[in-house]
Amino acid sequence: MAPITEAPPAPPPARTERRRVIARPAAWIVWGIVVFFFLNLLGVVASVLVSSFGQRWFDTWLPDGYTTSWYGRAWEEFALLRVIVVTLEVSALVVGLSLLIGVPAAYVLARRSFPGKRLIFLVFLLPILMPPITYGIPLATVLYKFGLAGNMSGVVLANLVPSVPFVILTMTPFIEQIDPRVESAARMCGAGLRTVFLRVLAPLLVPGILASAILVLVRTVGMFELTFLTAGPDSQTLVVALYYSMSASGIRAQQSVDAMAVIYTSMMLVLLVVALRYVNPTQLVARVKDEPEH
Repeated sequence: MAPITEAPPAPPPARTERRRVIARPAAWIVWGIVVFFFLNLLGVVASVLVSSFGQRWFDTWLPDGYTTSWYGRAWEEFALLRVIVVTLEVSALVVGLSLLIGVPAAYVLARRSFPGKRLIFLVFLLPILMPPITYGIPLATVLYKFGLAGNMSGVVLANLVPSVPFVILTMTPFIEQIDPRVESAARMCGAGLRTVFLRVLAPLLVPGILASAILVLVRTVGMFELTFLTAGPDSQTLVVALYYSMSASGIRAQQSVDAMAVIYTSMMLVLLVVALRYVNPTQLVARVKDEPEH
């Protein structure tokens, strides 16, 4: 008979040590400032949201009652249907023209090397980095001089100034990620430049085009300075109409203005959610190139 061997004793259970969060005082101060900022932001947004539904709100923590009638009054008083239609028309025109101009320009900058290329990139960065009001006033002056401001054409032209460089800087990394040998193979098969661009590059650039279009759309809807300087009575977007509703003379219920602000904020949140759903922010800065073959 084989000898019976006893199983070794089980090791004692390991003690789980509690990890203590240790941070420097400077880190706690930074986190405290961040939390304080977001609490204030949340308080402002919550107060506007509650006010848009409140009946009366004087010297109390919460309104006396709640109603949705302020949204109906804001819709009729500020003609929000027309304002939203104008906002969508301006945004669609800016997005379409920006893509038509920016995508071919981005292709040239990504595929060609020429003197002054870095300077051109710097010029394209200026409308994005500079505050719009700094170049918006002289731009509006020129547009009014030639009779292009005060209507929808002036609003579209003004918004193209930062939108086209935005498309170029967004699309350039996407184009650089495509192997140039794909285009060379298409040309060897007899395809012209137009055919290569429409049938070979365009399907590969759909994610970049979609990302550029969504980001330009969000930027155009939220652009206040350039639209305010060039818009007329019939070409105001939602953000400009909201400003006029707050600053115009006359007696207006604060709740109806807050209802309009909630509509604008909801519109921007929907656009931002869609943008984050289809746009990967890392793709906007990554420039992946193939390693040279040895």
